[in-house]
Amino acid sequence: MDRLLKIILYLLAGVVGIVVIAVISAVLFFDPNNFRDRIQVAVNESTGRDLVIGDLDLSVFPRLAINIGPSELGNAEGFDTGQFLSFDSASLSVRILPLIFSQKVVVGTASLDGLEVNLEVSANYVNNWDDLSEGGGDSPSGEDTDSGTGVAIDVANIAVTNANVSYSDRGAASSYAVSGLSFETSRIAADVPIDIRAEFDFTSSDGVGGHVAMRNVTTISESTAQITVDGLNIAGSLEGIVSGPTSFNFDSRSVRIDTAAGRIDAGEMSFTILGVSMSADVEPFSYAETPQPTAALRVAAFSLKELMQTLDMEPPATFDSAAMQSVSFSANAVVGQERINLSAMSLELDDSTMTGTMSLPMTVAGVLGFDLEVDRIVLDGYMAPAGESAAGGEEDSGDMEIPTDLVRALNVDGNLRINETTLSGMTFTNMEVGVTAGNGRLRLFPLGAEFYYGTYVGDVRINASFDVPTISVNERISGVDIGRMMTEIFDTDNVTGTINGHFQLAGAGKTMSAIQQDLDGTMSFELADGVVEGTDIWHQLRSARAIYRMEPVPELVLPARTEFSAIKATGVVTDGVFTNDDFIAELPFLRLNGAGMVDLGTREVDYALEVRVFDHPEFMAGATAEELADFTETVVPLKITGPMASPRVRPDIEGIFRARVEEAIEEQKKELRDNLLNRLLGGDDAERDPEAEDKDPEEKLKKNLLKKLFEN
Repeated sequence: MDRLLKIILYLLAGVVGIVVIAVISAVLFFDPNNFRDRIQVAVNESTGRDLVIGDLDLSVFPRLAINIGPSELGNAEGFDTGQFLSFDSASLSVRILPLIFSQKVVVGTASLDGLEVNLEVSANYVNNWDDLSEGGGDSPSGEDTDSGTGVAIDVANIAVTNANVSYSDRGAASSYAVSGLSFETSRIAADVPIDIRAEFDFTSSDGVGGHVAMRNVTTISESTAQITVDGLNIAGSLEGIVSGPTSFNFDSRSVRIDTAAGRIDAGEMSFTILGVSMSADVEPFSYAETPQPTAALRVAAFSLKELMQTLDMEPPATFDSAAMQSVSFSANAVVGQERINLSAMSLELDDSTMTGTMSLPMTVAGVLGFDLEVDRIVLDGYMAPAGESAAGGEEDSGDMEIPTDLVRALNVDGNLRINETTLSGMTFTNMEVGVTAGNGRLRLFPLGAEFYYGTYVGDVRINASFDVPTISVNERISGVDIGRMMTEIFDTDNVTGTINGHFQLAGAGKTMSAIQQDLDGTMSFELADGVVEGTDIWHQLRSARAIYRMEPVPELVLPARTEFSAIKATGVVTDGVFTNDDFIAELPFLRLNGAGMVDLGTREVDYALEVRVFDHPEFMAGATAEELADFTETVVPLKITGPMASPRVRPDIEGIFRARVEEAIEEQKKELRDNLLNRLLGGDDAERDPEAEDKDPEEKLKKNLLKKLFEN
C-alpha cells in the first residue's frame, strides 16, 4: 500500500513538473501577437469584414489571462457608417488547475471597456449582423458536440463600462441609442445569489429618452432548470412623454422561472409613473406556445384631471368642479394576444362605483366590450359647464357642450345598468343602457328606466362624424309624476299630475342650446288628474267679468289653484318650436280648446284658447246667477303666454260681451231686413196666399231677387 501511494505521488509530481515546465516555456517563448495577422486575414476571408486586433498580453500562472487592446470589426458590405463593433480594452482570466483536474471553469474578472456597437437596417430591410451568424449552427460531422459531461462555471464578476449601442432603421425612418451603459455583477456560480446592476441613458428619433437604472439578485441552479430573480427594481426618468422629465419605478419581489416545465411564477409587482401607482399579483403561467398570464390588478386612487395636466392635455371643464378628481380600479385580468379580459372589476369614479366585466382590445381596430353595473352617478356633473355668451360675456347657466371628441374616440359594444343617475336635471332609477359606438357615431339602445314613478324607453343617437354633431331621440314616457319632474328640472312645483308622451326629435349643434333651437320632429303628450298651482282660472274669469261690468272684484280664495282631469296636445316641432292645433284641457266645470306654441329653447308658451263653461254650480263656489248666465251662454277667449314655469292667463271678457252684442245686432238686422222685405212684397207673409205666388211666376221671381239683394 505504501509503495502504491508513493508511485501515485511520484506521478503527480511528474505531471506538475511537466505543467510547470510547459507554463515557463510558454511564457518565455510564446508571443500571442504573432498570430494577430493570421486571425485578421481569416476573419476577412470568411466574413468580408476587416478585423483589427489591438495588442495582446498573455499571462499563464496562476491564471491563464489575456488582455486585448483597442480593437474593431468593420461593417458589412453596403453599410458605410463606420465600424460595426469596437472596444477600447478587454480582459479575461481562467484558473488552470481547476480546469484540468475538476473540469471547472474558474474565471476571474471579465471586463470590457468602451464598447461601441452599431446596428443598422437598410431601406430594403437588410441588416448588418445576419452574416455573422451564418454557418455557425451544426458541427461538420452533424453530430452533437456536447460530450454530456458538463463543465461547471465560476466567474468572479463581469464588468462592462462606457458602452454605447445604436440602432437605426432607414426603412422605418427610426433610430434608437443607448449610451453610458455600465453593467456589473458579483460572483457568478451555480446556486449562488448573483448581484446584478446596470445603468444607461437612451434616446430615440421620436424624441423620447431618459435614464434607466436596474438592480436585482439572480440565482441559477446548477442544471439551469431553476432561475430566481429577487428584488428586481427598474427606476429612472423619462423625457419626451410630457413637457418635463417624469420619474418611474418598477418593483418585483420575486420571479421564479422553471425552464424544465416552461413556467413562470412572477408573483407581486408594482409600477409607478406619472403619479399613478399600479400593482399586480400574477399567477404562475406557462410561457410555452401562447402564454395567457392571469393577474389581480389594482390602481390606487388618483386624479384624472391632474394626470391629464401632467400629460400636457387640457382637462375637460366639468359642470361639477370636483368631477374626475378620484379614480381607482381593481380587477382580475387574463392577458391574451388580442385582448385583455377583466372580471370581478371595480372602478370607483368620485362617488360612483362600477362593477362587472370588460374586454379591452390590444389592437387599434379592436372593440371595447363591457357588461357593467353602476350604483349611482350624476352625469350632469361631467358635462361641460356654462360658457360665456358672445353678446354680453355673461354666464349661460343652462348650456352644455356636446362631448364630440369623446364620441369620436369610442369603439364600444356593451351593456350598462345604473341603479340611479341624474341626466339633464332628471333622475332615473333602474336604468338599462345598450351602448354601441364607432366611426364617430354613438347609439344608446335599448334604453329604459323608471322615471318619476313612471317608465321611460328610448333610442338616442349622436352622430359626431361631422364638424357639427347631430342628436336624434325616439322616446316614450308613461305614468310619470309631472310635479316631481317639474320640481327637479325647472325648480318649480306649480304643476302636478301624471304625464304620458311620445317624442321623435332631431337637431344639430355643438351645444344643448344650439340643438334645442334646431330641433325638428313630432311631439304628443297627455296630462291627467292634476293641479296647476298659483293660477285660479275660474277666479280670473270672474275678476275680468267684474271689471268689465264695473262690479266689485270677487275675493281670491288661497291657495290659488286650478284642477284638471286631462290636458292633451299633439303637434310638430320646427326649429325648436312646438306647434299644435288640437290643444284640449278638461276641468271639472269648463273645457279649453285651441292652438299655440312652445319654444323648447326659451320655454316660452303662447296659446290662444276658447273656454266653454259648463253649468255645474257645485264647482263654482260663490258665483251669482248673473255670472253663471254670462259664462255658460257664451264661449270665453283665453290667452296663455309667458314662461312655462309661471304662465300668464288672460281671459278676454270684453270679447265675450262684444260677441254677444254682435249676435244681438245680427238678430236685429235680420228682423229689420225681414220686415222691410215683407213691406216691399206687399204685406206680411201671413196675409199673402202662397198659392197665389205659385200661380204668378213673376211675383215669385221678384221675391227671390229681393231676398238675395238683402242677404248680400
